[in-house]
Amino acid sequence: MDLKLLFMSTLFGIICCSSAQQEGNECIKANALSCGECIQVGAKCGWCTDTEFLKQGEPTSARCDELESLMKRGCDAARIENPHGGQRILKNKAVTNRKKGAEKLRPEDITQIQPQKLSLNLRSGEPQNIKLRFKRAEDYPIDLYYLMDLSYSMKDDLENVKNLGTSLMKEMSKITSDFRIGFGSFVEKTVMPYISTTPAKLLNPCTGDQNCTSPFSYKNVLKLTSNGHQFNSLVGKQQISGNLDSPEGGFDAIMQVAVCGEHIGWRNVTRLLVFSTDAGFHFAGDGKLGGIVLPNDGRCHLENNMYTMSHYYDYPSIAHLVQKLSENNIQTIFAVTEEFQPVYKELKNLIPKSAVGTLSANSSNVINLIVDAYNVSPWSFFIKICLSFLRGDPGEHGERGRERKEVSFNINITAQGCPKQGKPESIKIKPLGFTEEVEILLNFICECDCHKQGIKNSDMCHNGNGTFECGACRCNKGRVGRQCECRKDEVSTEDLDKNCRKDNGTDICSNNGECVCGTCECKKRDNPEERYSGKFCECDNFNCDRSNNKLCGGHGRCECRVCICDANYTGSACDCSLDTSTCLASNKQICNGRGNCECGTCRCTDPKFQGPTCEICPTCPGVCTEHKSCVQCRAFGTGEKKDTCERDCSYFNLIKVKDRDKLPQPVQAFPLMHCKERDANDCWFYYTYAVNNTEKEVHVVETLECPAGPDIIPIVAGVVTGIVLIGLALLLIWKLLMIIHDRREFAKFEKEKMNAKWDTGENPIYKSAVTTVINPKYEGK
Repeated sequence: MDLKLLFMSTLFGIICCSSAQQEGNECIKANALSCGECIQVGAKCGWCTDTEFLKQGEPTSARCDELESLMKRGCDAARIENPHGGQRILKNKAVTNRKKGAEKLRPEDITQIQPQKLSLNLRSGEPQNIKLRFKRAEDYPIDLYYLMDLSYSMKDDLENVKNLGTSLMKEMSKITSDFRIGFGSFVEKTVMPYISTTPAKLLNPCTGDQNCTSPFSYKNVLKLTSNGHQFNSLVGKQQISGNLDSPEGGFDAIMQVAVCGEHIGWRNVTRLLVFSTDAGFHFAGDGKLGGIVLPNDGRCHLENNMYTMSHYYDYPSIAHLVQKLSENNIQTIFAVTEEFQPVYKELKNLIPKSAVGTLSANSSNVINLIVDAYNVSPWSFFIKICLSFLRGDPGEHGERGRERKEVSFNINITAQGCPKQGKPESIKIKPLGFTEEVEILLNFICECDCHKQGIKNSDMCHNGNGTFECGACRCNKGRVGRQCECRKDEVSTEDLDKNCRKDNGTDICSNNGECVCGTCECKKRDNPEERYSGKFCECDNFNCDRSNNKLCGGHGRCECRVCICDANYTGSACDCSLDTSTCLASNKQICNGRGNCECGTCRCTDPKFQGPTCEICPTCPGVCTEHKSCVQCRAFGTGEKKDTCERDCSYFNLIKVKDRDKLPQPVQAFPLMHCKERDANDCWFYYTYAVNNTEKEVHVVETLECPAGPDIIPIVAGVVTGIVLIGLALLLIWKLLMIIHDRREFAKFEKEKMNAKWDTGENPIYKSAVTTVINPKYEGK
């Protein structure tokens, strides 16, 4: 069955399944002034009770912090108050494993939910998980009340319902041997559609020859009974009625069926209400149409099985119906026609564990609707309801509904804060349709255990102006200060502020705090790990030197802007290690006897040597021979170490170049050795070996330089000789052709010279260099 939550009293401050997390340290942000306030902030918060815990300038609220942070700051774990919640099972009767046909039990002797009563101690922010087992018992008693619309449009349906009793008894016997059925009918408020009608019309609202009964709001025709024949008999005597508007007054009837338990005959068993209609419904506010303004009071008003206050009270609201149906554990099944399916499906979403079925035109399928609705999955709505307050995670339960297998629910209950005065509260979880319930008593942890040992009006709190508890003073009303030494009205006087100025300066508390009662209380920073301290808040733990972007190099703590280094570290940023083990060479000498160990690193004093322990000498004799085999195997796949190359020769980076000109040249930054080695085939290979910081690098020419073999010399000589002879022959041919060509050209020239005929008297192209010009105006004078 669906589980819902019924609150026996308002549960102050309870919100379950809250997953939102505040950013930063919520314990620090809370500014808790007592242990009780601190533990209500969240489950991660603890309170340090050590009286010497606070540093100068730190406020009382600095005692409240996350557990790990408190221990890092020097509070012993035994001095940290961190209470935890718990639970006790007070009543744990096992669920009933009862088969159909077994010995009959009274409903109150059947257990379907376990455990039945628990007590939880809740600390704020700390969830308590409880596990519930639920199993719907076989052959569990069922009460079913059939509420039918008897307006004229339901005439055909009434004929089918007249035989419903025995048929439904037969079908329900497959589910339970203890089944009772009742019948009620409704039409409409008598003042609504007949305001202007005649008395005769009220007596017989139907038209023509139809014989109808007078309209009525709700009539309880048959109290719940196990006699199906009696049901058929009484329903067979019913007559239809009529009204003028389409919506019916079914909500009035549902309310009376829910609250009139004695008249209806409800037992403390599964309660089903079948609501059958082919029309919509009136709800709260519609009564104004008939002059009815008083809201429905949700009480029983049946006299002689008739609802007598329909003319006085308005229709109930949907929320009011939900409340009464839930209080009385009634499951509603709406059997309506296809036309009104959308309306009642919306209504179903508002009423817990209700169901909607499509009623055929003449109600012939009503039995199937009832059986199907009863067997609907009982678990889905439980989750929807519980998520608003609890987290319900159902376990595996096989096929839903029909197989009555056991189902487990895990429910987390988390308190957020404490109710007023920390009074216990209780909640109840119960399945709809059953009287069984789980009662959960809630006790709240609102104070620490050390609160009980508090000393009121203690001398440690400035002449008894507070209670000394949990390592700190909880000041009386009107007093402030770490020892409650001031009244609130004297906190900011000028005389007291003088005590908060360092060296008679102008800055109060170094601008890093507030002066309270003549004592600096330092500000809190957004990062809870960063703190101001000191008499004048002149110190902090975050403005020290850094190394590798770490405060004090990660090897110390910052106190008043100075690094206090861990053992074996020194320096302003604790970045210098005093450990010399990292400087030991293979000969067990520090830096190979050729350097000094400074901050855990060798500083070589001999320029020829380098490396982490001053053992590498790239220019020393024998370096080339030492690395020859490894260079061979890695560059050319040959040499003595070609089979173990990967294992023995991976200590340097190999870089291949095309020729010797590409090999690196010696530089001042690090030594470099040029090497020329010969392999077994008398081929030469060239490479350089260098150590750049700690990286060993080898540059090698990628081709071998090999001498020519004796068998190839005659061939090469013959080829060369042949090429030379061919060249000479071609040269002689070319020379001969040039001579022939030259002789022909000379003969041609001579012939042209002989044939030339020149005029010997005067050169035909000669022109005199003298030009004579006569002045036309000259007269010889």
